[in-house]
Amino acid sequence: MITAVLFDLDGTLLDHEGAARRAVVGMFPDADPARLAARWAELTEEAVDRYLAGELSFTEQRRLRIVTLARELGLGVWDDARADAWLTGYVARYQAAWRPFPDAAPALDALAARGLRLGVITNGDAAQQRLKVERIGFAGRLPVVVASSEAGAAKPAAEIFLAACAAVGAEPHASAYVGDRLGTDARGAAAAGLTGVWLDRSGGPAPGALDVARITTLDALASLLQG
Repeated sequence: MITAVLFDLDGTLLDHEGAARRAVVGMFPDADPARLAARWAELTEEAVDRYLAGELSFTEQRRLRIVTLARELGLGVWDDARADAWLTGYVARYQAAWRPFPDAAPALDALAARGLRLGVITNGDAAQQRLKVERIGFAGRLPVVVASSEAGAAKPAAEIFLAACAAVGAEPHASAYVGDRLGTDARGAAAAGLTGVWLDRSGGPAPGALDVARITTLDALASLLQG
């Protein structure tokens, strides 16, 4: 029986891509929005991967993204001061655009009504991720937030999943984890002994046989876990 449900944050509960898109397009209004947003997403993933691997600090990975983008846009080589000034504006726009997905609050409320313990496992800076949970109004619903910057391990490592289970007071076999990345989230959780659930918001056909459960909306989560 599942007694606890843990969630990824960005892309699962919070529309990170939408917020990042609005922020970077607002900072470069004359650039092609589709190409700009796609390239920013690529640079973000590359830089964050290096941050999670310990190659860059949180500040360094942020600077790397904009310095690279500015160079590609033909804006020359930016020093740290110029990068930091741009990032101040970007972060303000990014934070202002934080929104939960419409299916997030109803799903959390349905699980809480059944007495399930809820929490978050997230790769990233703990302070920023907790601020996201608070700003989108989920702090009361999600009292436990386990972030890689504090846990000493990042998804898909088993250690961070096990630390979160301990934090909510549930055994791994009695815990489910829901995330939008098949390998990092669902399969990482399953390998750690949890029930891994892949939230595939694309809604497209499943990519062949899957070894974890798949849902295309959080509306389907309560019935999946009950079944």
